[in-house]
Amino acid sequence: MSDRSWILWGLLLAAAVTAAAADELAPAEPGSVGLASQRLTQMEQLIRAGEFKQVTSVLVARRGRLAYEAYFDAEGAEALRNTRSATKTVTGMLIGIAIERGLLSGVEARVLDFFPEKQPLLNPDPRKAQITVEDFLTMSSLLECDDENPYSRGNEERMYLVEDWARFALDLPIRGFPDWVPKPAAAPYGRSWSYCTAGPTTLGPLLERATRQSVPDFARDNLFGPLAITKVRWQFQPLGSAMTGGGLNLRSRDLLKLAQPYLNGGTWNGRRVLSADWVHRSTTPHANAREGTDYGYLWWLPTLHANGHEFKSFAMYGTGGNKVCVFPAEQLVVVVTTVNFRVADAGALSDRLLTEYVLPALQQ
Repeated sequence: MSDRSWILWGLLLAAAVTAAAADELAPAEPGSVGLASQRLTQMEQLIRAGEFKQVTSVLVARRGRLAYEAYFDAEGAEALRNTRSATKTVTGMLIGIAIERGLLSGVEARVLDFFPEKQPLLNPDPRKAQITVEDFLTMSSLLECDDENPYSRGNEERMYLVEDWARFALDLPIRGFPDWVPKPAAAPYGRSWSYCTAGPTTLGPLLERATRQSVPDFARDNLFGPLAITKVRWQFQPLGSAMTGGGLNLRSRDLLKLAQPYLNGGTWNGRRVLSADWVHRSTTPHANAREGTDYGYLWWLPTLHANGHEFKSFAMYGTGGNKVCVFPAEQLVVVVTTVNFRVADAGALSDRLLTEYVLPALQQ
């Protein structure tokens, strides 16, 4: 290779490295973005001592800068983290993009219209025809589906036993409302919430029909590509559609990238990724999940308490205490990944990291 060729190759390589670096959050010392490094160091020491079980990574970004990044397993920064149900929030992002591209008419689109081949359904009821995409985005369809109730016919563990997961969801009966359970009209925001993985899982094949692309391809072209997310591993349903209810594997830094545009009106490094309207609608309460926590479009909306203050947030949650939390007023994004899948109250352990260490580290 000639000297000139070597120089050209070096320039191209430098340009590629610079471009790749530009697609990561710029690093910052904690103090420069108003975070107390001593508090974060104390948190790290306790994690390494086993106080928080099997936490694998913690990342903290503030004001668009990466102020803290630590990994607590041998795999490190390049590991793909199975954050389980955090996938659901990504599914909500893809629905929003499909609507923005005009490939899906809107959240009012009726789910059954996309599945004529699955009819007639078990447990027929005219109300099934009125179930919308928004009902699945807000975990508030009238289907009898509750993952938190082992007796529920729609519990996700029953879904995994059959081949056609979309049909499983659509065949479910309409739920009943005994006197002690408020009907939608009497519930906050007019929706009666229950945690139902089958709903977001059905949005996967629905997206494929609406976009005429596989979910991985649509995500690559419209979400992951603009964010320079290249390391991705999907899980798949038995009939071949991507599993949009859980199991997507991403790097911790890429989980941070997915959340950061929600602080920037849907943009990343000046590029439009999501519409500002979708960001707003997704993080607006549409149902009440439990005391202190509302629910948006596959975003949890908890209010946390630390040092006598309230902190409003929206978050991606996954089994085991995996969390990606956004605190808009504080311009703060926190990623916690774990493998605490069989640890009782793993979510509460991750909340302790937030309320006892990360949020108290805020200085200004």
